[in-house]
Amino acid sequence: MTGVLEGFAVIGALIAVGYLVGRTHVLGEQGGPVLTRLAFHVASPALLFTTLAQADLGALTSPALLVTAVSTLLVAGVYIVVGALRHWGTGPTTIGALCAGYVNAGNLGIPIAVYVLGDATLIAPVLLFQLLVVSPLALTVIDLSRPGARTSPLAVVTAPLRNPVVLGSLAGVAVAAAGIRVPAPVLDPVELMGAMAVPAVLLAFGISLRGATLPARGPERGQVLLAVGLKTAGQPVAAWAVGAGVFGLAGPALLAVVVTSALPAAQNLFTYASRYDTGVRLAREAVLLSTVLAVPALVAVAVLLG
Repeated sequence: MTGVLEGFAVIGALIAVGYLVGRTHVLGEQGGPVLTRLAFHVASPALLFTTLAQADLGALTSPALLVTAVSTLLVAGVYIVVGALRHWGTGPTTIGALCAGYVNAGNLGIPIAVYVLGDATLIAPVLLFQLLVVSPLALTVIDLSRPGARTSPLAVVTAPLRNPVVLGSLAGVAVAAAGIRVPAPVLDPVELMGAMAVPAVLLAFGISLRGATLPARGPERGQVLLAVGLKTAGQPVAAWAVGAGVFGLAGPALLAVVVTSALPAAQNLFTYASRYDTGVRLAREAVLLSTVLAVPALVAVAVLLG
């Protein structure tokens, strides 16, 4: 489990630095928002492009992707139903549903796949499903739910094409599907820009913690606890049930889908919430709490199924 702890330690260190930056006002009052906009409009699209341009799209046909898709839709669906019944609003409910089922497949998923599962490629189905299906769909819903948003059929169809995160993903998939090898002079600067994404997101997240109360203590308590409960326990259990009961997975294959489902909510969800100014506190608290609880959850999964 050394790799698990190392992955969490790296994330914790960057968040701590961000918190100190916020406390000391090194970047001023707009430091966090500027880092968030940098990550959303520049760094994240670049990172998604370079990641997907070199991805093996064959992972889209694997049983692991189907298990990931079903378990994600199950927990997100539960959150959406509760959110609709409680009238939490489209934007916050979408952010909460993401926190319930969108895992940290990048900066945590890859090292955990290497150290716990012994194969980094096992995280690929999760990464591709989230980048190609979940993110575009969720961001389009949030985009169209904002006050004054255009809701004509043409606006709905073209909404993903106005989102830099979606555009970066689609461009990467197009390159991978066409089998194009991007020349180094073109790819290198894009990779440099993409390398800013994770540090910028984590630093902005740390800055946002300045003056914040303990998680699940504010008016969003119910939303946070529901999202974290679904993420920490609901999604791994759903992945186990679907993987073993529906697809007949066992042994290492079943362990892989359950471990990846037990990963915490991704930090970039805070970037999405901040960018659209919806569910910001919900995202911050759900990401923080699910990250803390993911350590015992992953250990439990490894012990039970390993």
